[in-house]
Amino acid sequence: MNPLVETVTTRANRGIDPVLHAWGWEIVVYLFLGGVVAGILVWTAALELRSGSRPRSRALLPMPFVALGLLSVGMLALWLDLANRLWAWRFYAFFRATSPMSWGAWILVLIYPAGLLFGLGSLDPAQREWLRAKTPRLLSGLLGTLQGWADGARRGVLATNVVLGVGLGIYTGLLLGTMPARIQWNTAVLGPLFLASGLSTGAAFLLLFRLDPEERETLARWDVLAIGAELVLIALMLVGFSTSGEAGQLAASNLLGGPYTAAFWSVVVVSGLLVPLAMELLEKRRRLPFVAVIPVLVLSGGVALRWILLVAGQATAFRLLP
Repeated sequence: MNPLVETVTTRANRGIDPVLHAWGWEIVVYLFLGGVVAGILVWTAALELRSGSRPRSRALLPMPFVALGLLSVGMLALWLDLANRLWAWRFYAFFRATSPMSWGAWILVLIYPAGLLFGLGSLDPAQREWLRAKTPRLLSGLLGTLQGWADGARRGVLATNVVLGVGLGIYTGLLLGTMPARIQWNTAVLGPLFLASGLSTGAAFLLLFRLDPEERETLARWDVLAIGAELVLIALMLVGFSTSGEAGQLAASNLLGGPYTAAFWSVVVVSGLLVPLAMELLEKRRRLPFVAVIPVLVLSGGVALRWILLVAGQATAFRLLP
């Protein structure tokens, strides 16, 4: 006979009772912009590796610098979320191979020099001359050296940016996925899912600009593949949750009939993935002209995916199991 056990607690921590409130909008901004930057770096480098020449679209030439700017905004949002902001430098005092946060911190730092070399090597002669004229005389020699490196090791720079972009995209998912105490994040699919979403949103961001027709068609084709992979990974995540006991079923219920169901399926799956996928396939068959609403929907779905998973993860815990 099992006796009735009553537990009385006097804990009253507003940060975790009744649900966890550790992360807010700052982390959503950081995760989203990190994914977009990953997609920008991977696709712009892949376009050049594929063609063997600099991009024909002038809008793509400064994209490495745009990526660094977006990454800086994301890191600012992350810094604002820190409780002890003045100690952020301690992330770079050492490297711990078993810590995803340590990997992420160093990937973020390495992207800056790699992206700078990528951007300097992407500039056309007129842009290089303008930059040289605006650079202080004391730094002109350094600028020339960096541009020489960027041109001399171009393929190595491109490959490095692809690797760092993939690492950044996966890290944004692993940042959540390494917390098994939060049931919604306790899945191995989260890293690949955030990478696929980052590649999709990165391609969507690039498609907002005026591009060469061939480059636009290539990016749209890659975006279709990324969206397809994202849909498959979402399905795998839901199947994994639904077949993994009470804890997984609790996580699945949030998206399959629970409080986040409507937002997840309407904003993320339907308007953020299925509608853009259908429109891009129709565009590819020349049955629909390109409209800017396609990348806007993809970007909106990327924000919603991170927001919903972040909030749902903080609202689910093992203590909620019956």
